[in-house]
Amino acid sequence: MAGAATDEAGLVSDQTGISWTDATWNPIVGCSLVSPGCSNCYAMRDAHRIVASGVTHYQGLVEKRHGKAVWTGKVALAPEAVLTKPLRWRRPRRIFVNSMGDLFHESVPDAWIDRVFAVMALAPQHQFQLLTKRAKRMRDYFADPDHAARWFRWIDDEWAMADRDLSFEKVTPNAFLSNVWLGVSAERQAEADERIPDLLATPAAVRFVSAEPLLGPIDFTTPQGWLWNYDERRLRAPVAGWSGQWVGCGGLDWIIVGGENGDRPMHPDWARQIRDQCAAAHVPFHLKQWGTHSLHELREGGELVPPIPASGDFARMRRWNGCEFRLAAKGESVGSFMQPGWFAVPSRKHAAGRLLDGVLHDAFPEPAP
Repeated sequence: MAGAATDEAGLVSDQTGISWTDATWNPIVGCSLVSPGCSNCYAMRDAHRIVASGVTHYQGLVEKRHGKAVWTGKVALAPEAVLTKPLRWRRPRRIFVNSMGDLFHESVPDAWIDRVFAVMALAPQHQFQLLTKRAKRMRDYFADPDHAARWFRWIDDEWAMADRDLSFEKVTPNAFLSNVWLGVSAERQAEADERIPDLLATPAAVRFVSAEPLLGPIDFTTPQGWLWNYDERRLRAPVAGWSGQWVGCGGLDWIIVGGENGDRPMHPDWARQIRDQCAAAHVPFHLKQWGTHSLHELREGGELVPPIPASGDFARMRRWNGCEFRLAAKGESVGSFMQPGWFAVPSRKHAAGRLLDGVLHDAFPEPAP
């Protein structure tokens, strides 16, 4: 994922450069590497900067290895002012929860997760977007029949919060919050196969996948039916037994795709395949970014699409997940390599942009009927 803007304490931001959300909120911080998509995690770099700025509860979360900031596996609960921040945002927002960690990390106690969900229950004006690589832990947490009761016990115990300039109405306990979207990260088919079944077995108002950084092709049209007609599910939702919410309906409701801010380019065909799968199932598709490579096709006859500036150097061959790219190499020009193929050109992510075949894919799931 691309980095999230944070405030001076690196904890919360009411503004973010992430295209699929409006704000970030980090009630729990810290993580550890769990799969290949973690290798160039923006949050490790940001956490190192935040540690250097002196934010107390970030201390010990990262360490330098071979000149690179890496998670230590430690986690920390943010101060109460951060934990309750969404209650002070009156204007409705989409809020990315834990852009600087994983709420379902194995070191996070259930009691901390309870607090986060209690705050989300108290802020129905917002949509909370929760993303994890630990889908089994998430599934197990919701399988505990006492989980919602714990949220509201914590609210009752901390009702003095109402005296701290926080105005909200007490809500009715509901184990399936209609303002919480649950998602998993899946960078390749292997991670999708592992995590998506657990996601689909977990009740949620919206279930989504962030295929970022996309490191290989993913087929979502599996025999298990990860993608099945979104419009049909919406029609069935009112009779699904969840008071108009579609938490009981299977299938994915949204897919985000993005390239890496690192040295592994995303092949356009990988993004196209997912785009087409979503279109066939009427599932919203969102292309977040190409990352730190722009992709250029060298066609028969020597035409480059889109054109590459004459100053560019493009030579080194590389295969990544079965696809061949020609990556920039100092001192060699594209004229030396006239065979058709793809050139992955190192680029600033904003310059690489968000267009796929000239189209901006900016879809979001619609509210439940």
